Amino acid sequence: MSEPTDSHYDWDLFVIGAGSGGVRAARTAAASGARVAVAEDRYLGGTCVNVGCVPKKLYSYAAHFHDAFEDAAGFGWQLGETPQFDWATLRDNKVGEIKRLNGIYGRLLEGAGVRLINGRARVLDAHTVEVAGETHRAEKILVAVGGWPFVPEFPGSDLALTSNEVFDLDAFPERFLVLGGGYIAVEFASIFNGLGSETHLVYRGELFLRGFDQQVREFTRDQMAAKGVNLHFETNIERIERVEGGLAVTLTSGEVLEVDAVLAATGRRPHLAGLGLDALGVELTESGHVAVNDRFESSVPSILALGDVTGGLELTPVALAEAMHLVAHHFGDTPPAAPLDYRNIATAVFCHPNIGTVGLSEEQAREQCGEIRVYVTDFRPMKHTLSGSQERCLMKLIVDDESDVVVGAHMVGEEAGEVIQGIAIAVRAGLTKADFDATVGIHPTGAEEFVTLRTPTRR
Repeated sequence: MSEPTDSHYDWDLFVIGAGSGGVRAARTAAASGARVAVAEDRYLGGTCVNVGCVPKKLYSYAAHFHDAFEDAAGFGWQLGETPQFDWATLRDNKVGEIKRLNGIYGRLLEGAGVRLINGRARVLDAHTVEVAGETHRAEKILVAVGGWPFVPEFPGSDLALTSNEVFDLDAFPERFLVLGGGYIAVEFASIFNGLGSETHLVYRGELFLRGFDQQVREFTRDQMAAKGVNLHFETNIERIERVEGGLAVTLTSGEVLEVDAVLAATGRRPHLAGLGLDALGVELTESGHVAVNDRFESSVPSILALGDVTGGLELTPVALAEAMHLVAHHFGDTPPAAPLDYRNIATAVFCHPNIGTVGLSEEQAREQCGEIRVYVTDFRPMKHTLSGSQERCLMKLIVDDESDVVVGAHMVGEEAGEVIQGIAIAVRAGLTKADFDATVGIHPTGAEEFVTLRTPTRR
C-alpha cells in the first residue's frame, strides 16, 4: 500500500465528478491508502446511471414487449384486450431504480472512506480546488466530469429535448422525432417506436452509425424501417415552431412534420464550463477534450483526466478500465508495464434489433489486413418461424486470410450484446477461424451460427 505522499496537502487525490470513472478511481485509490475526496454537483453515477445506459436499457426492455405481445400469438397465447402502455409507470419505476443505484454509489464511497462533497468544483491552481465555499489542497486533481449534450443552433432549437430530459417527460409523445445519426439517436428512435410513437429519425448523412461496419449499418436501416421507423437521410432540421397541438418541424427537404417532441441526439461535448482549467493553461485537443498522456496526466502534471472528458471511447467499461490504470500508475506499488490497450473493445447498440460488435469492420480490415475472408449469415431466427415476425438476424466474421485470426465479429439481432460479449473474449485472445470451427455449437441457438460458418461469403 502506498503512503500518503505529502502531509501539507488535505488530499492525495481530489476527484471532480462522481460518474463511473471518478467513483472507481476514488474507491481504488482510497483502498491503496490514499486520502480521497470527490466533488459532484448533480447525481452519483454520472451519465450512465442517471441519463444514459441504465435508463436507456430499461426503456429498451419496455419497448421490446410490444413485439413480444405480437409474437406470442403464434405460440398459442391469446392476450384478450390489446395491451396498453402506461408511460408514467415506466418513468416512475425507472426513477425508483435510479435512486436505488445512487444510494449504492454513495455507500460505496462511504465504505471506502472517501469524502463526498456536493457542489460544482473549480480548479484554482495546480493543487487547489474550491467547492461549496471550501478550499481544498490536493497533490493530484482528477477531472472526471464527462460530457454534456450538444444541440446545434437553428430557429427553434431551444424547443428540442436532449437525452438529459427525454426519460422524464410529463406525457408520452405519440409523435416523436429524433435528430442525429449516432448510436443514441438510433436507440431512441427504436425505443419510442417500440413504445408506440409514430417515430421519425432525421440525419444529415446518407446513412446512420458512421464508423460501424457498412453491412451492419445497411441491415439495421432495413430492419428499423420494417419495424415502422420513418427514416429521413440526407436531411436536416431547418426550424422548429410551436403550434397548436405540438411542434411543427420544417426539414431542409421542405417537408413539414408535426410532432409532440423533438430529441436532439447530436453529440456530446466535454462538460468543462466553469472548471477553471482554461486559466491554468490545461491543453485541450482540437475537439475541446482534455489532452492526456498514457498516465492520464494533462499538460499540468498534477491535473489528471479520464473518461468521456478526454475524448476516447464513450463507454462506461472504458472509464472503469482507465480508472484502474490511472490508480495503478499514481498510487500503486508497481506501475503498469504498458499503456491501456483500446483494441478489440466490444460494444452494443440497443436499437431494435440490437447490434453487437467487436474488432474491425470489413472496411477497416481491408485497409489494415490486406487479404481477408468474410463470413456472413442472414437468417430468420427459429423463434420467428412460429411468431410470424419478419425480423431477421445478421452475423458476420472477418478473418485475416494470412494468419487465420478472427479480427472482427458483428451481429444484428435479438440480444446481440449478450452474444458478442462471449465472442469478444475469443477476438481479444486472437483466436483463429480454425478455433471457431473446432468449437461445438449449442443447438438450437442463433449464437451457434458463429461456429458453423464454413464457406466464405467473399474475399
